[in-house]
Parts: sequence; C-alpha cells; structure tokens
Amino acid sequence: MDDLKLDTGALSLEQINLVFKNLPVDLTFVDENDEVRYFSAGKKRIFRRSAGIIGRKVQNCHPQKSVHIVNHIVDEFKAGTRDVAEFWVQLKGIFVYIRYFALRDEGGKYRGTLEVTQDITEIKKLEGERRLLDQGSS
Repeated sequence: MDDLKLDTGALSLEQINLVFKNLPVDLTFVDENDEVRYFSAGKKRIFRRSAGIIGRKVQNCHPQKSVHIVNHIVDEFKAGTRDVAEFWVQLKGIFVYIRYFALRDEGGKYRGTLEVTQDITEIKKLEGERRLLDQGSS
C-alpha cells in the first residue's frame, strides 16, 4: 500500500491511525458543513463518542443549552474573526482543557474545526524541570 504524502513526510494509513489513537489528547474533526467526520478512539477518551456521530451535525452532538455557544464559535471561525476558542473545566476529579481550532486551506478558506480535549490534571502539578535522561523518566 502506498503512503499518504504529507507536507513534511509520508505515512501509511495504519501509521496515521496509530498516531491518532496514541496522542495524549482526544481529537474530533468537524468539516466546513458542520458535520462530524472523525474522532480519535484513544484508550481514555474524556467525552465518549460513538460511531453514530459520524455524519451528524455538530449542533446535534451537544446539549441544547450549549448549542448557541457552538454556533457562535463556528460562525466566527467561518467569518475569519476567530481562529481559536479555549475552555477549561473541572469534571469528575480531572482538569479538562478544551480547545477548538479553525482549520483553513492555503487560501485561507475555512475547511472545518478541530476539537482537542486533554486531561491536564497531572500537567498542572509539574514544577521545576526533569531532563530527558534524569532517573525515573517515564
């Protein structure tokens, strides 16, 4: 099977899937038509997803009370007045960092939104520094 040629290298579909499954973040991609096209299936997703959301409008994947916020973010992304939206919440004992990124093609045209969600509970506890070769490195 041929590799998919990317801007800075080439990967097989299996390698791409492995990378996405093992990133320490959850990813969800919504296209320029507001349809969910992809979500990463990591071992510890913060917000559960089912395959049934693929092809659904992103507005139908959020509680009704927050749909106006989703629409506001997406409208600003489409208008080019915003590129990033960030939120952080305490959820079931973890500190969750949620970021939305407008994805644009080379011409600046809006092509979709990438949601990146991460449990940063342990990251927030870091102090000082640990060098790569220090004992106890994970």
